[in-house]
Amino acid sequence: MTRDFDLSLYLVTDPLLCAERGLVETVLAAVRGGVTMVQLRDKQADASELVAAGRALHQSLRGSKVPLVVNDRPELAAAIGAEGVHLGQTDGDAAQARALLGPAAIIGRSVNDIGQLVEVDPSVVDYLGVGPVFATGTKPDHKRPLGFDGLAQICAASPLPVVAIAGLRAEHAVGVRAAGARGLAVVSAICAAADPAAAAGEIATAWAAAENDQETRP
Repeated sequence: MTRDFDLSLYLVTDPLLCAERGLVETVLAAVRGGVTMVQLRDKQADASELVAAGRALHQSLRGSKVPLVVNDRPELAAAIGAEGVHLGQTDGDAAQARALLGPAAIIGRSVNDIGQLVEVDPSVVDYLGVGPVFATGTKPDHKRPLGFDGLAQICAASPLPVVAIAGLRAEHAVGVRAAGARGLAVVSAICAAADPAAAAGEIATAWAAAENDQETRP
């Protein structure tokens, strides 16, 4: 079944960085600026807190055509009514998530090195989140950064579309697109910005320019 989603500007929420403005307000501003997909990520919230936050966020996104996926926990994605789930390497079985969420759900999987591609079933998983491309403070326990070269190796071998993640900003759009990714995932570049809409707009514009440049090259 074909699932409709756009990885070009993928926002991953951070509860601390969104706290001052509020989760919903931050995300809606980012969507106005051009965010195409949102991942609700909060490692500290308990189940009831995450479901409550997710339902409020999901309701706010109605009519925007921007899908919401939940980090790590397919059962909470189901309770929220989210469009899907994103699973880390140690966050459960993708086939079980598919069975729970159904054929229309969007399921993503994190990949940190090229060897992990053999464990990905393209009939179950829809996209890969590949990184870290660069070091990032939003996930201090991350693996060794891949850089653009490592990202390109995984993109070339991947049977699925790739969204690059970690340490990325507008100025990295050209490198990410040249590596073969379908988009870039950001956290602090939007969540920590004084104006999330403007920050998202800058990244979206940079991505569109990078795509256009890639398409017009001989």
